[in-house]
Amino acid sequence: MKEPNKGGGFWNNLRQGGMPSAIASMRGGEAAQQTAQQMAFIRSLMREKRRPEVLRTPLSELETVIFDLETTGFAHQHGDEIMSIGAIKVVGETIKEDECFYTLVNCQTAIPENITQLTGISEEMTRSAPSLMDGLHNFMSFVGQRVMVAHASSHDKSFLNAALWKTSKVQLTHRVLDTMMLARCLEPQRSNYTLDELLAVHGIPISGRHNALEDAKMTASLWVSYLQEIAQKPQLETLGDLYTYLSRA
Repeated sequence: MKEPNKGGGFWNNLRQGGMPSAIASMRGGEAAQQTAQQMAFIRSLMREKRRPEVLRTPLSELETVIFDLETTGFAHQHGDEIMSIGAIKVVGETIKEDECFYTLVNCQTAIPENITQLTGISEEMTRSAPSLMDGLHNFMSFVGQRVMVAHASSHDKSFLNAALWKTSKVQLTHRVLDTMMLARCLEPQRSNYTLDELLAVHGIPISGRHNALEDAKMTASLWVSYLQEIAQKPQLETLGDLYTYLSRA
């Protein structure tokens, strides 16, 4: 058998660094390929234009993903990062309890003590968590082309956009509805629209606050409560009707 070329490449790495070093080099290439595939998937998902026919979807049949993020702070432009993502699917007024998503994210930045106390997430927990790219890829795979819903969504959207741009140089193109905006339109007399306040008002049990999945589940219950209220209003049947209603409020 011909002796392998000793001039360089894999065999040279194998001879100089041993088996672990050579295989690590191969795995590095595999990881890069996987990242490229994940980036391509996210980019293709964001390139898909918002389908106008979705606006004709009856709210009773609308497929949504209610989601929440936990972050190291409130300003991604100052270095704060996503620590965890939680989400749950809802179809019409039916919460799909068995179709949930949750992941920690290796945020690669310090987590302030007050944030750890608030969320229960420590730096040690995130060190072995999936990378931001892995977390985003898995989350967006879960979302697909569904309409997204969050409470006080500007925070979550800004962090998602920052993360998508950082990893894939794209922006979020999904439709995102905000339960806080719905609350302001449906209950204009209120002075407080925090999630805790609205959950209490609607008789939704509060448990596990500041855990991304638990917050998403509670927001899903709030979303369904508002859908039930909207169903009683005349000429508010489709997603398009809801957008028109919100634009006039």
